[in-house]
Amino acid sequence: MPSMLDAGETAQDDLRGGRTPWGGGALPPRKNHLTESFKTEVLVVGGGITGSLAAQHLVARGVDVTVIDNEQPGLGSTAASTAMLQWEIDRTLGELTEFYGFDQAVTIYRHSIAAVRGLHDLVGTLGLSCAFRPRSTLYLAAGDVGPAALRDEHLLRERAGLPGMLLDHAELLSRTGIDRAAAIASPGSADADPLLLSWGLMQDASMRGARLVDAMVTAYHDAPGSVTVETDSPFVIEARHVILATGYVMPDFVRAEIHKTSSTWAIATVPQAQQKLWPGGELIWEASDNYHYARTTQDGRIIIGGGDDDTVDPDERDAKTTVRTAQLVDTLAGLWPAADRQVDFAWSGAFGQTEDGLPLIGPVVGMPRIFAAYGYGGNGITFSYMASRILAEL
Repeated sequence: MPSMLDAGETAQDDLRGGRTPWGGGALPPRKNHLTESFKTEVLVVGGGITGSLAAQHLVARGVDVTVIDNEQPGLGSTAASTAMLQWEIDRTLGELTEFYGFDQAVTIYRHSIAAVRGLHDLVGTLGLSCAFRPRSTLYLAAGDVGPAALRDEHLLRERAGLPGMLLDHAELLSRTGIDRAAAIASPGSADADPLLLSWGLMQDASMRGARLVDAMVTAYHDAPGSVTVETDSPFVIEARHVILATGYVMPDFVRAEIHKTSSTWAIATVPQAQQKLWPGGELIWEASDNYHYARTTQDGRIIIGGGDDDTVDPDERDAKTTVRTAQLVDTLAGLWPAADRQVDFAWSGAFGQTEDGLPLIGPVVGMPRIFAAYGYGGNGITFSYMASRILAEL
């Protein structure tokens, strides 16, 4: 079974299925047809959240930027995101310490905290209307991970100076109403409407002079001084550098053995009465490999997702949505019995993951003027922000 989507045959509809609650009736940024060949300093391939963050940041630094996308910006994997903007990574601090040692693991976590803070400041500075809200998180005991394991993780975080507190069963139940054996509660995360966030960033980039063109890239020719990009039109674009922000659909020359594509599912309930929501509105996720995750929205819905598996084929993934929806409703009933479990939206999406839970960001091997950013796991938008800053410096 393949572990990656085919770049030449994958469309936006292959990256997600069903309906999501995002966008609020807003219109995507306007693209222009490619009517001539031209040169640009940086060509960003892909108009989703990674491309939007990269384009906005680069053009704000005075760089001549072009974004190319042959479909509607943001309506691929970005639209399938649950936009839980956490600084906590899929791999715990303890697990990352086993991979890279304590000091390096702490550095990674601190970069993640800084990324969420940077997103908060960027949204505020630009005045983006994207339902962005600072949130705390609850990392719940689940599966084989009980109070003792959470205590060890908490002590390691304390040693690193990371924010958070350990809640035992009684404290967790008293503070939140959630009946689990233990949890780590941590401030400093956020949530948002991912589509409005992406579109707002792209609109800002456009107003600052970035071009957004409607075309498909068909070939890359990396030369010592530039990259010539062929398109599905008679015209080419010559760029000093190219950023591949195509999410989970990378060209063949980028593929890495340590990355694989998987599938996830999510539902959004009808809007809840305030008393039917957990009081702090925290982002919730479980301390298990195949964890469930939950959040609320600005209009009072509960979003819950999970049931991830290694499905790559879009038709196979979408065929599982009915069963996964029922399973997520049952999971919600166990997590938060007070909820009105009527489902308004149900969707599926592709996502990429790596063994250590960290993204792949940097120059493509053998193509020093082409950069890639992918393999985001459960921290898509947080890692996209990191990628935009790292690639700008590179």
